[in-house]
Amino acid sequence: MNAVANKEQETVRPQPMHEHEREREFFIPPVNIIEGADQYIVEADLPGVTREGLEITVEDNELTIIGHRQETIQEVPNAEVLYQETRPGDFRRVFELDPTIDTSKINARMDQGVLTLTLPKAEKVKPRKIQVTD
Repeated sequence: MNAVANKEQETVRPQPMHEHEREREFFIPPVNIIEGADQYIVEADLPGVTREGLEITVEDNELTIIGHRQETIQEVPNAEVLYQETRPGDFRRVFELDPTIDTSKINARMDQGVLTLTLPKAEKVKPRKIQVTD
């Protein structure tokens, strides 16, 4: 059983939003999920995204990362783009969190286009050593 379960499988698809948002297409950035003794680490590859372009929420044990990547191609006078693999657009990733994660202590940092989320394990699920007394 994974404590952080991916809820998407495809790279681009229309996704239903909350009532106040209309359905629209999102791209799904790649992530790495790492388990340590005291925490899980989620790394999302988000080149061209700034902190201001991110919204990260936790609700009902779902971690949602939403944001927007700006156009990164420079406009050059009298020139045309011949080939483009990157594109601007909205992205969204949703992960179902196990109740063993202490959601009140999740933190996030952005460094060189990589978003790193630290999801601490709740104290009650961390292994502990029990002392035997006389």
